[in-house]
Amino acid sequence: MSAKPAPHLEFAPPAPPGMGRAWGVAGAAHLALFLALGLATAWKTQPQTLQAEAELWSAVPQAAAPRLQETPPPPPETEPQREPPKPSKPPQPAPELEPDNSLRDAQIALEKKKLEDLKKKEAAERQRKALEKKKKEAEEKAEKEKAARDKALKEKAAQEKKEQDKKKAAENAKADEKKRQQEQAQKAKQDKADEARADALRQENLQRMQGMAGASGGPNATGTALKSSGPSASYAGRLVGRIKPNITYPGEVVGNPRAEVEVRVAPDGTITSRRIVQSSGNKAWDDAVLRAIDKTEILPKDTDGRVPPLIVLGFRPLD
Repeated sequence: MSAKPAPHLEFAPPAPPGMGRAWGVAGAAHLALFLALGLATAWKTQPQTLQAEAELWSAVPQAAAPRLQETPPPPPETEPQREPPKPSKPPQPAPELEPDNSLRDAQIALEKKKLEDLKKKEAAERQRKALEKKKKEAEEKAEKEKAARDKALKEKAAQEKKEQDKKKAAENAKADEKKRQQEQAQKAKQDKADEARADALRQENLQRMQGMAGASGGPNATGTALKSSGPSASYAGRLVGRIKPNITYPGEVVGNPRAEVEVRVAPDGTITSRRIVQSSGNKAWDDAVLRAIDKTEILPKDTDGRVPPLIVLGFRPLD
């Protein structure tokens, strides 16, 4: 009879070698003992004169049976039969080894710890993948936003450039139009001036032609008027005598310098402008003469009832 093997756990240490052979040898020894006992009980009793004693050894320690007491030989008529010796008790099988609960608990604890570690590792891996996924999504979102911003900036820059080009084209067109208008105005002005010169030339030729018909000048005369005309000999003196009382000069003049003034006059005698054509060398005397002309305002007419349009007058302090 072989012992029931203990339940083997997956991570339990292996059983010591040679257990199978040991159990086989023990079983064979028990079988041989049972056979020997069976043969011993099957013997027939014979008259013995001598007593013999035998010791039976077994694998399991057993107490020896009490020694048989000698009995007197029976009468010859009858031969009493001996009681067969009582068979010895069969050897008790070795108790089954109970499994080591501490080893099983340790194995279960190890399995639990491995399972917990595996769960923790899987949870950590899931968390890592979730973080990587979230990071990747954030990066993709940032890239998309950056691409959108870049696209918007490019579109804005292109729109601004387009508007600037359009504005510049409009300004150029406006400048070209203004230049064309200026050229047209200049051309019209030039044409008008040319027309005015041509008309003046026609009028001059016409007057010259008319004047030649009634001119009173000599054969060598170079004028274009019908008759010679000009201020009378005393007219310049009259004008100086009219202007000089208006001269106010408080200082003293060294010498008797002459200041010549060009005076332009309207047909009614109104002075329109005056200027120094030759200075006296004394600016104070020149300014005093100009102030006197401005104060005079209107010049008298000549003997012919006219006023020359341009007159040059000279003024000296001591004259």
